[in-house]
Amino acid sequence: MIEFHPVTKHIGAEVTGVDLRKPLSQEEVATLRAGWLKHLVLFFRDTELDDEQHLQFALNFGTLNHPAFKKDSDSPIHVLDQTSPKGEGGDEWHSDNTFEPTPPMGSLLRCVQLPSVGGDTCWANTYLAYETLSPWLQRLCDELTAEHDITMSMKKAISKGHPFDLAEVQAKWPPVQRPVVRVHAETGRKALFVNRASTTRLVGLTDRENEALLPMLIDHIRSPEYQLRLRWRPGTLAFWDNRPTQHYAVADYTERRRMHRVTINAFPEHADR
Repeated sequence: MIEFHPVTKHIGAEVTGVDLRKPLSQEEVATLRAGWLKHLVLFFRDTELDDEQHLQFALNFGTLNHPAFKKDSDSPIHVLDQTSPKGEGGDEWHSDNTFEPTPPMGSLLRCVQLPSVGGDTCWANTYLAYETLSPWLQRLCDELTAEHDITMSMKKAISKGHPFDLAEVQAKWPPVQRPVVRVHAETGRKALFVNRASTTRLVGLTDRENEALLPMLIDHIRSPEYQLRLRWRPGTLAFWDNRPTQHYAVADYTERRRMHRVTINAFPEHADR
């Protein structure tokens, strides 16, 4: 029997009672999806998955997404293999790839190898980030759009020695505009949808207004009551909804940390309208 054990009051649950190595029934998939929508991030411990099992589990919930920075484009598994992560971009609060025309719906990240200490990941509930704004600021945000641009993330990657062509990447992913408040396609709840990695400006506001309001909105999600922190173990799988969450990879290690990730897009019936 599948059970969900909340990690905090507002976000995250550990799941027991399911073997991810085996094909899931429609009932099991529906139960997990309902728990995922409720808790936003699900954790499965000691999964003993291989890459193919990891992929097949992910495809129960969406279609395959190929992340923008993925180099091994022929593989559905994105390997994150780092020893010096500070400044790579994961160590700031973000939703994945909001600069894409259709950002991914979710990600499934599996721990393969850990440093002797450190390498935790944090998640934040951006429903709560919106809901705890004052009513007048909610109304303002409801009317605003923001620009999301790959340039900031790409410049960080290049500064860390990754051989990307900035002009080529900018041509492939030009800036996009999307609402500051995102309405979740499945739950109907509103979430604050700006982040430090990709959001560059609030459209229609002056530079001075942007300097005051955008950093405040971005920093608002850093309140501890919206967050959880996961201490990984090899075999742990985290499955998060990219729409009402942000995450932060703690860059406090200098030994090898290797994670395998599958990123998914929404099925048409679950996509934004």
